[in-house]
Amino acid sequence: MARDTTVDRVMHHASVRGSQTAFVHKVNGAWVPITYRTYGQRAREFAGALIAEGIVAGDAVGIMGDNTPEWVTADVGAMMARAVPAGIYQTSTAEQMAYVAGHCDAKVLVLQHKKHWDRLRAQREKLPALKRVVMINDAAQIAELDPTVISFDDFCALGRPHMADVDKRFSEIQDKDLATLIYTSGTTGPPKGAMLSHANLMFMARSAYNLRGPAGEESIVSYLPLSHIAEQMFSIHMPAVMGAQLVFAEALEKLKDALVVGRPTTFLGVPRVWEKFKAALETKLGEATGRKADVIKWSRAVGLEAGREKLANGKMSPATYAKYKVADKLFFSKLKGQLGLDRMKLAVTGAAPISKEVLEFFLSCGVVIHEVYGQTEGAGATTFNMPAPKKTRLGTAGLPLPGITVKIADDGEILMSSPGCFMGYFKDAAATRATVVDGWLYTGDVGEIDRDGFLRITDRKKDLIITSGGKNVAPQNIEKHLKDIDGIGQAVVIGERRNYLTALLTLEPEKCKALAKAKAWPDSPADLAKLPAMNAHVEAAVQAVNAKLARYESIKKFVLLPDDFTVDGGELTPTQKVKRKVVSDKYSKEIESMYEGAAPNAATAS
Repeated sequence: MARDTTVDRVMHHASVRGSQTAFVHKVNGAWVPITYRTYGQRAREFAGALIAEGIVAGDAVGIMGDNTPEWVTADVGAMMARAVPAGIYQTSTAEQMAYVAGHCDAKVLVLQHKKHWDRLRAQREKLPALKRVVMINDAAQIAELDPTVISFDDFCALGRPHMADVDKRFSEIQDKDLATLIYTSGTTGPPKGAMLSHANLMFMARSAYNLRGPAGEESIVSYLPLSHIAEQMFSIHMPAVMGAQLVFAEALEKLKDALVVGRPTTFLGVPRVWEKFKAALETKLGEATGRKADVIKWSRAVGLEAGREKLANGKMSPATYAKYKVADKLFFSKLKGQLGLDRMKLAVTGAAPISKEVLEFFLSCGVVIHEVYGQTEGAGATTFNMPAPKKTRLGTAGLPLPGITVKIADDGEILMSSPGCFMGYFKDAAATRATVVDGWLYTGDVGEIDRDGFLRITDRKKDLIITSGGKNVAPQNIEKHLKDIDGIGQAVVIGERRNYLTALLTLEPEKCKALAKAKAWPDSPADLAKLPAMNAHVEAAVQAVNAKLARYESIKKFVLLPDDFTVDGGELTPTQKVKRKVVSDKYSKEIESMYEGAAPNAATAS
């Protein structure tokens, strides 16, 4: 079987359909296209520049920035030179950036803005392997301050004399080679680098390609962080297989603009995006009056009926289909056109759970959203609600993708075996052995499989929090800082499926006594929990903790609990570990208050 990698696919398109559009991005207020020929040539130049810098096979290239053609080009160019791209979240703090760049021993670091370089400068002494900093923007502002800085354009120019060397490196790529590092936060300690091979990536990209329906003109919108496996799959590897046009949103807040321009045929929306669309649409549709309101109400009822029939039977009844055609002409087609979803073949949601209510709302608007479940260690998707007759069931995580086997362990943990299963964790053989056992990936999630094979996620064995925006947050890292606050005993970060993080903070009796004495406050935890001065003290401390964290990790609100967690109270295990589900259930009222605007305390994120 011939070699098949993302790089091969990109260069194939550059050769046989070079004049077609690969990227569309905003430049000085105008949408500008970039062809596949330019994409391929630019990737070759970037690879040549790496070779000119002495980068050898296996060396890491860190990439940090927003979604841009340069980000994708650097990733593909690094793979072409047999280097290993490692994405870094653009919201990372200086310490987090330095950890990832240092852990993978990045020799070259691609940054987008001066603010990213400022973070690097603060941690530069921790990165002795770093040889070159490539700036997508702002290079002129920095070059005099840092001799290793070069602009992206000038860096690519260094590679042009080395095309023969690039071709040699390119020819040496093997499917089994390490292609990329995806750093994923664990539930404890620093993030781990998941090693994915070219074969892992192409298995998943081909699987997605086979699900998207009849071939045709393909378009995808890129907006989620490119350091995440889901967005890499949708922005780098799937477009390479499909020959798709990729439209870069300027920011999440401007996603709708990119959707209208790109009119995507495939679109991944994290739950928070679909939730925001739903809220905006409900407001707009609610403003309709008279006949227009009647048409919307009738059409949505037809849409829900038609959607349910299609999901259950694979098709609509003749009577329902006739009504659907009318509703589509009167309502659905117009709504989809306004949203930029009129060419949609495959609407997807993933990275966090989504409510059935949201799915049914869009079903009533003529949009079927297919839920996907997976993990970085599996190169993306494991199960999928597939766009085929009787292969989607709302409220489930779907069926295993072809080639993937899923089973449930005796303790309920979801196990998977797949050609997409990763090579292991970089520099962490122990964690690899604990995660992959006898060819089975232990996902850390708990679930069940129904009689038709659909997977339901029932709990999260691992403590990793996934917000409604799809951000992965390791709570222990934050809780460690919160427990250092004077007077605080235990801290539990909340945020699963929520759009921001909050915390339950208990008052530790002995700590409180000392603090109360020093401040001349009452020493009863019950009194202290209500004391404005105590709340102000904790709020200031939470603000200080937030300053150490990435923005999406910031604690927005908190509640002080007068009673510390105990084994007898059921909140702690015998080894003093917090039982998160018990805490969440026991203090559900306090938790909900922090998401209903009725919280007694608030710590505004920095």
